Amino acid sequence: MNQELQETQLAAGAIVDEIAAGVTAAVSFDNDADALQAAQSGVALYDRTPWGRLELTGGDRLRFIHNQSTNTFNQRQPGEICETVFVNNTARTLDLATTYITDESVIILVSPNRRQTLFQLLDRYIFPADNVELRDRTSETACFSLIGNSSLQLLQKLGLAEEIPPGQHRLITLNSLPNAPEIRLAATNGLNLPGYTLLCEADQAAGLWKALQDHGATPLGERVWQRLRIQQGRPAPDAELTDDYNPLEAGLWHYISFDKGCYIGQETIARLNTYQGVKQQLWGLHLPESVEPGTPIELDDKKVGTLTSIIPTEDGYIGLGYIRTKAGGAGLSVKLGSTQATVLDVPFLSRGYLCPPKP
Repeated sequence: MNQELQETQLAAGAIVDEIAAGVTAAVSFDNDADALQAAQSGVALYDRTPWGRLELTGGDRLRFIHNQSTNTFNQRQPGEICETVFVNNTARTLDLATTYITDESVIILVSPNRRQTLFQLLDRYIFPADNVELRDRTSETACFSLIGNSSLQLLQKLGLAEEIPPGQHRLITLNSLPNAPEIRLAATNGLNLPGYTLLCEADQAAGLWKALQDHGATPLGERVWQRLRIQQGRPAPDAELTDDYNPLEAGLWHYISFDKGCYIGQETIARLNTYQGVKQQLWGLHLPESVEPGTPIELDDKKVGTLTSIIPTEDGYIGLGYIRTKAGGAGLSVKLGSTQATVLDVPFLSRGYLCPPKP
């Protein structure tokens, strides 16, 4: 971890622990209730520096990532953000990644526990004739996300002159800060919530973090991020994104192009879509008490799914789990052990042909 940034966060009350193999982060700032409130009605600051940042350069970079992931890239323009899914040969989900198209590169923001896996995957498919270079820039850079309705106002205090449209990113200079750092500001934060993501060089990280906090952002640790991502329904590697599930089951339809040519796992995904073969879907769950991830989800004493994530709230527990398509969806009452639970729709997920048409 960036030593200067960690010291700045420890001074702000950070409690640091391992969040993935060999990856440490602030799990809390001993302010979880305040951080949650800030994300809902103010502005919270989440450190995504432990996430991986891979970079593709070279004239074939767009064609290359177009052929390695589920979304379409060939016509992307600098300044665009593109969410895409990486899958293996059998279309099992590796990670949901955010990419930033720049004049000279494609920056790929990946989950902390998928950085090495995806670097090795991409590196394996770069052939001598490809004009592509892959770098892991995680240790050279930092990444923060602002979450909440007041995110724009905070950035304007720091000198943001023009609002960035959703789905876009820009290089901006914050002249109000010492050394006028240049950052890449993106109008997204990884959740279906108002906010932004900021990318900067590692030596600017501590100063930028402190400036964001001094101007009103409440630090938010990994524990609250997990609550927000489960409430929203964002699937995570080693929980919802595993060798057991494909991206259609995971509700990631919005990040898949069914019109483009071949990519890794494409034949399986196309077949599932064409023949409507999605046999299970990811849903939210509300439970009155805690049960362990991996607990079977039952309907009429028959297993219809599996719990993948769970976290406490002020009103019981919320979770995510896969449920067989034929069993039903939102509003369904199911059992997990001796606990009755209600199936919920969650805003992050999309369901393709499984979604009823909007009126």
